[in-house]
This record gives sequence, structure tokens and C-alpha cells, in this order.
Amino acid sequence: MRKLEFPKTFLWGGGLADFQAEGGYEESGRGLTTLDFVTSGNIDQPRRLTYILPDGTKGVQPARGCALPEGARGYIDPDYYYPSLHAVDFAFHYKEDIKMLAEMGSSVFRFSICWTRLFPKGIEDEALEAGLKFYENIIDECLKYKVEPLVTICHDEIPAYLADEYSGWLNRKTIDCYLKLCKALFKRFKGKVKYWITFNEINSLNGYMALGCTQYDDYSRFVGAHHMFLASALAVKMGHEMMDDVMFGAMYASSPCYPLTCKPEDVFMQMQVRRRTWYFADVMMRGYYPGYAQTILEEKGVTLPIEDGDEEILREGTLDFYSFSCYRSTTVNVYSEFPIKGCDIMSMDTNPYLPTTAWGWPLDPMSLRYILNEVYDRYQKPVFIAENGLGEIDQADADGYVEDDYRIQYLKDHFKEIRKAICLDHVEVLGYTMWGCIDLVSLGTGEMKKRYGWIYVDMDDEGNGTKKRIPKKSYYWMQEFLTTNGANLEQEDEPLII
Repeated sequence: MRKLEFPKTFLWGGGLADFQAEGGYEESGRGLTTLDFVTSGNIDQPRRLTYILPDGTKGVQPARGCALPEGARGYIDPDYYYPSLHAVDFAFHYKEDIKMLAEMGSSVFRFSICWTRLFPKGIEDEALEAGLKFYENIIDECLKYKVEPLVTICHDEIPAYLADEYSGWLNRKTIDCYLKLCKALFKRFKGKVKYWITFNEINSLNGYMALGCTQYDDYSRFVGAHHMFLASALAVKMGHEMMDDVMFGAMYASSPCYPLTCKPEDVFMQMQVRRRTWYFADVMMRGYYPGYAQTILEEKGVTLPIEDGDEEILREGTLDFYSFSCYRSTTVNVYSEFPIKGCDIMSMDTNPYLPTTAWGWPLDPMSLRYILNEVYDRYQKPVFIAENGLGEIDQADADGYVEDDYRIQYLKDHFKEIRKAICLDHVEVLGYTMWGCIDLVSLGTGEMKKRYGWIYVDMDDEGNGTKKRIPKKSYYWMQEFLTTNGANLEQEDEPLII
């Protein structure tokens, strides 16, 4: 039996987002973002967005899935807890956190830029030196341990000022603001950062939090996406002109959706659902709108505001690699409750063949191999697994130690599928960054109870705790895995289909 091994150049590490981990919102002149107005929540109580109207009326709306009243602005109400303002204080623990990841054996660390830490409103001509220095310190700390920084430029948020004054990504002016952010980053970190992600999960963004508009509909989603496509393409072109030996990707929510049965109608429905992911990636990876895009836009009644020169911009700014998140898989059939006219690509039917987590997410290790092959077959460009992981209720002992054998098993099962994709299917995979490598605030529920990390953070759902960092059992398992290049994974036979 041939031994299956990961390439020596494979990048292993973890990732986090600024608003889920960073904290320090009052430091160095940082401005407010659209995600700063989102309250905590839990599996039973959805997160909410607090807002204020021009006449002073205050209101609360579910953070996802609904529009805000016209003229509404994000508002911080002293009666609510807003996790993103302090999160797990990575801003004050980054040296300790990066050292722990490096000692575990990490070779890459993914983090995101808080736009308003550099440009508080988003419209300024020059970036704040304090903000640049803040991220330079993080990058230098990574390089000190020979850990590659993987930088996400924009991660699910936008400066509140751009949202309130310009309607965010519905306005082409926001493109110029984004490019000022990129130029400041590229100029400062030239030669230090090789891997860049222009936008996070661009195919699942909508509403005030992500697009910066009060609308939550197909028009705002597709028009906002068009402007983001242009911003990404212009950033890629600029980045390659300003820097040598760099690679640009965007990140897509790519968890697979299978047809529930082999009934032709179910299979065709699944194809249409998948196109809602490919729509975004096809434009950014290939540089043009695919033929089926017109069908989607006509069904949704959307006419894109394409101006002279837009098509050339898209062609000249294609991505170098495809990065994605994959946490679960879903199913769809012709009678699904979630038809293709919806917006949330993850809100599909459950898979009756799979067990689920405490939050109802199906456990499907083979989904990673499925996506890796699906993407590489389509684009023939390198692929990066930017998010994957297990959110569970970790029970720490009196010393803060967590026996998370379930996470170890999860990683084993998923790593085997990555190895098969590389060794048996010959997919070019650049690396893997586990989501929430250090426990952070959940984006979906706004709680700490849903933990992902190798490293436990002593903090509860309301922000109470010492925020002390303690390695879990999975940390030590991962350390052995990285030290031995996966020798603690069982070897298997080599059939192409398991």
C-alpha cells in the first residue's frame, strides 16, 4: 500500500476575524463598523442589531434576514452587550496567541483587517499610523516564528460612516475607499505578506452588517456584489503592480449541497443552487459574468449598473487562488422549503444520513474532498481551505483544561479527506486554517459557549472572565500531527471512492 502524505510545503494553521477576536475598539482612534452594533445572542435568541432613526426613535431588528427602516443608523445602546467591542482581546494578547500557535507547529495564521482601525470613517485620505503599526506588529510577530500571515482585507463588515452616508456597497464611491485601504496595506506590508484575501464569504453577504445598506433583498445583494467584484479586481491588479511574489484570493461559503435523491428534478435543483456559489466565484476567478448569470438576474428582476470599463476591470483582476469555508453539507430537492429564489445559500435542508452538532450542523468529513475536487476541476487554480472546524460546548475543568476528543476525531476525519484529495485526486491545495483556532465569539450566535479553538479562552457569553489562554487536548494532538507531518493519522487503502 502506498503511503499517503501531505506535501512538506503545505500550510497548516488557524484563523480568526477582527470583530470576533480583536477587541480594543477604543484604542488608537478606531472607528465603528456595522458589526459593532450587533448584540450577543444564543441558539434560542438570535443576535439583534440596534439602530436609531433620524427623529431619535430607537429600535432593534434581528441581525440577519431583515431590512432596517429607511434612514436607520447603527446605535450602541447601553442596555445591550456588544461582543465585537471587546471580543477575546486578541489586540492585547496577540504575542501570546501567536507564540502558542507557533509552538503548536503552525506555518500560517489567518487574520482580518478592521477597516476602521486604519480609516475610522472610511473616507480619509491617509491611514492612521497607529492602525498600520498595530497590524505591522501582528505580522512581524508571525514572521518572527516563520509563520506566514494570510490577511483578509475585508471580513463581513464595513465602516459605519460609509454605511450611513453612502449606503455602503450600493455606492460606487465605496470602491475608491476600499482601494485606499488596500493601497495603504500593500505599501506598508510589501515583502511581508504573500497571501491576501480580498473579501470573506462574498457569496453570502447582505444587509446592513455586510453591505452597509438598510435593504435586505436581491437588488442590494447583486448590485453590492458587482461593486465588490470591481473593488477586488482593481485591488488584485494594484497588488500585483505594487508587490512581487504575492497571491490573491477571495473566500466563498462553499459547503456542499447534495441532491436529496437521484430524481432528475432534484439533481437539476441542486445544480441551480450550486450556481448561486459559482455566480460569485466565476466572475472573480474567470473575469466575466457567465451565461447563466443573466437567467439568475432576470428571475430576480435585477439590472446591474455596469458602466464602461467594468468588463475590462473584471478581466484584468482575476484571482490567483480560491479559498473557502466548509463546515457542513445540506440537501435540496424540488419540494425544498428553501427555493433558489432565496438569498442564504446555507439555508437548505438537512441530510438524513449524517449526525449533527449541538447547533444542528451536519458532520460530513467527505464534504471537504468533494469541494476541493469540485473547485479544482472548475478553475484549475490552487485552493486554500480558509475555514473549517467544529463548534461545540467545551467543558473546562478547574484548571481550564478541555478534553475535546470529539474535536480531535473531527480533525482526523477531515484531514484524511484532504489527504485523499491531494494524494489520490491530485488537487493543488495550498493550506488549511482551522476556524477559531483560539476560542472567539461566534458570528452566528454571538456567544462564547460555541467554541472552536485548540486554545481555550476563559470568558463567558457576557464577556466575563480572565481571558486566560489554556491549550486544550486537541492542541497537543495537533502539535504531534504537525511535528510528524500527519503520522498520527491512520493510513488507509487507496480506492478513489470511499
